Amino acid sequence: MSKRRMPAEWEPHRAVWLAWPSHAELWGDEELALAQDEFVGLCEAIAGPERTGEALEIVCRTEADEAAARARLGPLGARTHRAEYGDIWLRDTAPIFVDVGGAIRPQVFRFNGWGGKYELPGDAALGGAIAGFSGLPAEHHDLVLEGGAIELDGEGTLLTTKQCLQNPNRNPALSVAALEARLRTIFGVETILWIEEGLLHDHTDGHVDTIARFVAPGRVVCMAPSGPDDPNRAVLDRIAAELSAMRDARGRALEVVRIPSPGRVVGRVGEDEDVMPASHVNFYVGDEAVVVPVYGTAWDEAAVAALAPLFPGRRVVGRRCRTILEGGGGFHCITQQEPRGGAR
Repeated sequence: MSKRRMPAEWEPHRAVWLAWPSHAELWGDEELALAQDEFVGLCEAIAGPERTGEALEIVCRTEADEAAARARLGPLGARTHRAEYGDIWLRDTAPIFVDVGGAIRPQVFRFNGWGGKYELPGDAALGGAIAGFSGLPAEHHDLVLEGGAIELDGEGTLLTTKQCLQNPNRNPALSVAALEARLRTIFGVETILWIEEGLLHDHTDGHVDTIARFVAPGRVVCMAPSGPDDPNRAVLDRIAAELSAMRDARGRALEVVRIPSPGRVVGRVGEDEDVMPASHVNFYVGDEAVVVPVYGTAWDEAAVAALAPLFPGRRVVGRRCRTILEGGGGFHCITQQEPRGGAR
């Protein structure tokens, strides 16, 4: 069998895949315009002031959406594609790109709307469509797996949460041992590390990309509670303690770096106003920039400043993400990197 490895997010990219926000019935007219502004801000940060960042591949639903995306993103060199989709969370609905014997191959998984919560037309078929747009031979798996549920260091370690991947609403017929065996085979990993649970009101059932991220081999970043009313105070401290007791595939004790959380951020959660699962570790690591979601809280600048030394050689920038959060996620949730491979 060819050797397999999922490159770490900080390794070189050919492109990043995103989907243009376009569903007024999901967002509301005013919120949709704000979400599009935040989306463009993310794309501008990824492309960089000289437009020398990785390629932007933008999926659009209709001819009108494609024209709107080109008007806003054309100056960044974005390329558009047409497909049906329910919403913009490509971290979970797009393929996950893995190096198989030196060639990049899209891995297409089953998508069931985060355990049946939000099953929208087009989402289940989008992974296959994007694999086709990429022009790369795809591998299809009869396994429910969202990209936001896993975090890899590129050196044989996979980090995830029990709350999500051991949830009976994902793969109820698989034992933990069988699930780990599948993950090892698909991603070429040796060690799987399990965190118990994620943030309050996270409809993804505790995706790891909102709570803990590798920033280098052997080094992981998570959050410390901010303010006396931080709704995730206990869980954030527990996550840091769990990570501190872990060793990666190379036998290294994880170096745990904590940055400020956004604290208590209240907004639209479904149909109600409530505490949102806001996170500063839901950043996207591009070739030239790390784009950090910020929400207008007192801890935004401190979180961005704390991340900056962890990514030497990259710009670390904060961009507003509050409306996208009200839609259900952050910047990492709406991006899916395609690593750079050999000849296409």
